[in-house]
Amino acid sequence: MVYTRFLLGGVPSWGQVEGDSVREIAGTPFAGGRQTGRSLPLTGARLLAPAVPSRVLALAWNYADHLKGREEPKDPQVFLKLPSCLIAPGEPIVLPPGAGRVDEEAELVAVIGRPCQNVSPREAAECIFGYTCGNDVSARVWQKNDLTWWRAKASDTFAPLGPFLVTGLAPADLTVIGRVNGREVQRCSPRDMFFDVPTLVSWISRSIALDAGDLVYTGTSGSPAELADGDVVEVEIGGIGVLRNPVRAGS
Repeated sequence: MVYTRFLLGGVPSWGQVEGDSVREIAGTPFAGGRQTGRSLPLTGARLLAPAVPSRVLALAWNYADHLKGREEPKDPQVFLKLPSCLIAPGEPIVLPPGAGRVDEEAELVAVIGRPCQNVSPREAAECIFGYTCGNDVSARVWQKNDLTWWRAKASDTFAPLGPFLVTGLAPADLTVIGRVNGREVQRCSPRDMFFDVPTLVSWISRSIALDAGDLVYTGTSGSPAELADGDVVEVEIGGIGVLRNPVRAGS
């Protein structure tokens, strides 16, 4: 199943994507929302980020080719992003004045579908509703020099998400691609992660109770690319779609 959030009559709504249309559902897909009978052509719909999370967690150093000389982690290295930094497909990533280098990070994002606390990896797999595309935008100078990563990873607009939330996918079968201005800068498979998604969710759930709509950005690979004013950055995952955002200099 393919879901998205969109504006219908100016009101944020959940919808099910069927062919060239997005059909409104009552409530949320996590609660089994049913179609209301109202729909829009997909090409004319203003899409929103396909989640309204209370918690956004993200992984550092979950791919070998992103370690850059660091030791392989013994446990998942998790940090927090703020729900307020989420933006929708098409919305601009804003480069904060004075931030220095800011990079894209193309990632698979797991979306939690039900309460999840202190669960095993097998139980965690049952708590994952589906997957979407994410971009863990990162200000490298702040990341290196600050004592914490709060502004390096959670400044406003630093978590593009979307366009669709898709169920029934096997992460190991997916390919994550990052592009800047049409040029491929990242390509990986989640099968190469140190910690697979159920393991990540299980490990997080031992310390933080997760709920429907919460997000886990599962980590990036390789050497992400620097962003500049006027760029267009894309995250593509086969079976999900293309998350595309322009880049703008802040003032």
